[in-house]
Amino acid sequence: MEYAVVSIAALVVSALALYSGFGLGTLLMPVFAIFFPVSVAVACTAVVHLANNLFRVGIVGRRADWRIVLLFGLPAIAFALLGAFLLVRISDVAALASYHIGSAEFTITTVKLVVAGLIIFFAMFELVPALGKIEFPRKYIPLGGALSGFFGGLSGHQGALRSAVLSKVGLETAVFIGTVSICAFMVDVSRLAVYGVSFFAEDFSKATDGKGLALIGTATLAAFVGTYASSRLLKKVTMKTIRLVVGVMLMVLGIVLAVGLV
Repeated sequence: MEYAVVSIAALVVSALALYSGFGLGTLLMPVFAIFFPVSVAVACTAVVHLANNLFRVGIVGRRADWRIVLLFGLPAIAFALLGAFLLVRISDVAALASYHIGSAEFTITTVKLVVAGLIIFFAMFELVPALGKIEFPRKYIPLGGALSGFFGGLSGHQGALRSAVLSKVGLETAVFIGTVSICAFMVDVSRLAVYGVSFFAEDFSKATDGKGLALIGTATLAAFVGTYASSRLLKKVTMKTIRLVVGVMLMVLGIVLAVGLV
């Protein structure tokens, strides 16, 4: 069951993410959170996200606009480090509350509440049409990069803001896809550097026990297949129904996470 859930999520969302510019980390992180602690889920998602973005860069990165990459990507790297450090710090905060349902104990923690709040916030981009139309003037590209990088480091949710900033700066479709792929790759490298010297080194052993490593590998391969298929078979489309479903799923997962059930 775990393999089916993770692989289907990774395949479908990576196919859509190639064109939308966001989606893989946004949906895959809550899926991993079903099976792992939140901090480990963010790190696991970052591994899949990094591998998939490297694959995307190999396919479409040559079309990137490097001026935009530098304007957006450099602030994104710096603030991704800040967001990742913040995640590490709040991961060590003691549980705020706990309760029992039958014999099972559930805890509400700071990191769960923060990540749940971000999940719900970014779910609103899928559910509220006005939010999906938010645009940033070209002069705010560095600010957009900083915000996107920060949330990417903190929770893995970098793509919605990145798309809001870069989708309206006059880039052709192929150039947009190449540019966002490289920017996402840059953020993933920086945040994984922080995860690697903090909880990632210690807590990732939880993810690699038993089926954990296989789940990460399965998600990575599924994401590769989705990305490759979309690069060959799909045209850019607006998929309102899928975005609605994703938004509702994120909203539910955010609420479940906030109350400690995950």
